[in-house]
Amino acid sequence: MYDLPSEEVGEPGLPDQFHPLQAELLRLTFQPGNYDPEQVFSAMDLNVYYDENHTRRYKRPDWFGVVGVPRLYENRDLRLSYVVWQEGVSPSLVVELLSPSTQGQDLGQVEGEVDGTPTKWEVYERILRVPYYVVYDRTMGGFRGFELERGATAESPRYVEVEVRENRWWLEGLELGVGLWQGTYENVNRLWLRFYGSSGDWIPTPTERERQARESAEQREEEERQAKEWERQAREAAEQRAERFRRLLMENGINPDDV
Repeated sequence: MYDLPSEEVGEPGLPDQFHPLQAELLRLTFQPGNYDPEQVFSAMDLNVYYDENHTRRYKRPDWFGVVGVPRLYENRDLRLSYVVWQEGVSPSLVVELLSPSTQGQDLGQVEGEVDGTPTKWEVYERILRVPYYVVYDRTMGGFRGFELERGATAESPRYVEVEVRENRWWLEGLELGVGLWQGTYENVNRLWLRFYGSSGDWIPTPTERERQARESAEQREEEERQAKEWERQAREAAEQRAERFRRLLMENGINPDDV
């Protein structure tokens, strides 16, 4: 990992402001239900080296997630890139955010290079065999999901497009779902791609969890204040009833202390 380049001179970076924000939201909510967080890694716009025999070949997904590997490289360092033959585990999920310049590559509509370099689709499908592949077209407000065909032979694995219902897709192998959420993230309200859990609720970001905790604490304080107010009102009402009863006794010539 330390020897292979993390970027090429002149290589284009992220095409717009949406890409890093969307990828970061995916990273913050990528919490597979069947893996410890310390055994989950995800990244955006990071080189994925996939061929030990051609070490200069790589693909650079907009975002990808891996399970079953340490969150940190060798449990001690941030990764410069993801070297599959060194890590021993291929990505579990890749997300590409469609743009005019990359749409053909993302959807497998281009031919391979004359030097034999495989296309992005071929790498994900046949070499890395990424179980789940998502392409999100934010201009159309929809995403497409592809899953490696169950029972596909080792020689010819292929992607099959899944039926996305109500803009949600449950990823059984990760105990996690991906879907479209209309909401505000980083002060931008739009349709975002994010993950949800087995309950069907969107997995909160750390900021959302802090806000929820703060709102819960404020709600508890308000409930305690109301309880104390109701207790005070009940005590005053009881005292008023007792005073009325005392006066009634006295008006009828009865000493309240004798009752």
